[in-house]
Amino acid sequence: MKRVITYGTYDLFHEGHLNLLRRAKELGDYLIVGVTTDSFDLERGKLNVCDNLMDRIEAVRATGLADRIVIEEYQGQKIDDIQKYGADIFAIGSDWTGKFDYLREYCEVVYLPRTEGISSTQLRERRAAPMRLGVVGSGSIARRFADEAACVSGVDIEALYNPVDERAALSYNGEAVRRYTGEYGEFLDAVDAVYVASPPVTHYGYVREALLSGKHVLCETPFVLSDAEARELYVLAEERGLTLMVALKTAYCPAFNHLITLLKSGVIGDIVDVTASVTTLLPDDDRRRKAAVGSGSFNENSCFPLLPILRLLGTDYEDIRFVSRFREGVDEYTRCMMQYPAAVASFQVGLGVKTEGNMVISGSKGYLIVPAPWWKTDYFEVRYENPAENRKFFYPYAGEGLRYEIKEFLMAVRAGKMDCVKLTEGENVAMAAICRMFKEESVPVVKI
Repeated sequence: MKRVITYGTYDLFHEGHLNLLRRAKELGDYLIVGVTTDSFDLERGKLNVCDNLMDRIEAVRATGLADRIVIEEYQGQKIDDIQKYGADIFAIGSDWTGKFDYLREYCEVVYLPRTEGISSTQLRERRAAPMRLGVVGSGSIARRFADEAACVSGVDIEALYNPVDERAALSYNGEAVRRYTGEYGEFLDAVDAVYVASPPVTHYGYVREALLSGKHVLCETPFVLSDAEARELYVLAEERGLTLMVALKTAYCPAFNHLITLLKSGVIGDIVDVTASVTTLLPDDDRRRKAAVGSGSFNENSCFPLLPILRLLGTDYEDIRFVSRFREGVDEYTRCMMQYPAAVASFQVGLGVKTEGNMVISGSKGYLIVPAPWWKTDYFEVRYENPAENRKFFYPYAGEGLRYEIKEFLMAVRAGKMDCVKLTEGENVAMAAICRMFKEESVPVVKI
């Protein structure tokens, strides 16, 4: 029996895919089809898959041409699969000519002619016009966001709004953003959706006006500084059928989501404690250390450790306490302790103090450790009493990580969803409530 193996993303399954599978099937007696995960696009620096993995697998299965379907999850897997399944021929589209010649050491390599005039890229372009995205603010996070947006198909940064800096500029795809204005109404008229990356105290006003103008919103952290404001904005979004998401990059990254699902499966037993730290050394004149713009270590950084705490332990904590070191009216370091019915959690945040930036999640059977900086990790380890049982996990983390949240935002807008399951309304409201409680209850116990 002659075995043939081929691979593809098979996004927006079309006639070209079907023809390639038919040609591959004709080369032998048994066809193995590898369907790639998003890692295929990560290798090319793009996140542009429209259909989810299960839909793409079902599209391949529905052809009746595949005798076996496998999932390609990592670079180098093709060699492993060829040896594992005893493939005699590796077949791939002619647009990859020469790319896979290294596989000739293991089997015959055949480059098949493609169907002219059709491709997944063309179908994506026809399926929906690019979302015209406007950016509020031109600071460091906005600049990184623009760089990452260039890696996501279906998004164009159309305009920049900054009422303070007349010289504000933002580079996107190697060129300056086409339109700049200091008038918010004019800015909103030019875009379909808004990314808010301004100082925290301005988030509520900008988000509210954007929603009232019928614009989808992706807001940088902290979302808003009170739960009342958060609830009001979600009501506005729901009434108008708009997407409202928070740009907390960790929530959308591969490693974090694998970590959560792994822990919820019980690999370390019952979760008893979550401990995390997020600290950054910033100069005294940095905007994030200014009380006037609603910053400080808690407002700027607490959402990151609160994400795993709320995701794993829930929002129904019994008690919460804060201890801070203040300087010129701003907390430069805060420790927070949270009590749950059957667990505890604690975290440290700082803008003028540096700590070990790892995360440890303790359970009744073992613990999980994520090394610093845990909030943008591609690696974590599960450890047990017996070191021989320890397991390490590696997942890709591309660029600054912002491309994942941009892709989720685009997909939510196109699907007509109000928010994303990876960071829910309830979690965002809970974070805003904790920010409010910190402001109301924290006492500057150390003054400088």
